[in-house]
Amino acid sequence: MAALIAAIARDADRTAFARLFGHYAPRVKSYLRRLRVEERLAEDLAQEVMLTVWRKAGQFDPSKAAASTWIFTIARNRFIDTVRRERRPDLDPAEPMLVPEAPRPADESMAATQIGARIHAAMSDLPPDQAEVVALSFLEGLPHSAIAERLDIPLGTVKSRLRLAFGRLRPVLEDLK
Repeated sequence: MAALIAAIARDADRTAFARLFGHYAPRVKSYLRRLRVEERLAEDLAQEVMLTVWRKAGQFDPSKAAASTWIFTIARNRFIDTVRRERRPDLDPAEPMLVPEAPRPADESMAATQIGARIHAAMSDLPPDQAEVVALSFLEGLPHSAIAERLDIPLGTVKSRLRLAFGRLRPVLEDLK
């Protein structure tokens, strides 16, 4: 059988391939059926294996393995690839994580930009220590205790600065409710 593979590699000998196919295709299919592969899939895989033998005949090294070992190794690898592919679920195009967010209407986008500009202007009018705690609390989402730890100030000071900042921001931004 090694001579047939050599003829395929050397001359693309179709007669040699037909003999090799006639001998190994049914055996590969039986091997796959013993691995509990469904009849139709086993037949398809056997044909794929033999096609791989045709394409890669030049890579066969008779000093490393017998022809049957090489062919059944290809079959086993093709079987493993098929099992892995079947175990991997197909992507669901309706999966919320895969659906892009719908673009906001232009008027909403413009309104959000204007609101953002107003908030930014109001924040810039705050004393720096108050603006800092507001940014840490609302932009970074830190709890009050983490802000106190980060700024190395007492928790009560964080709360006081937030209360004072809200006292200044509320009259400027109250129409945004």
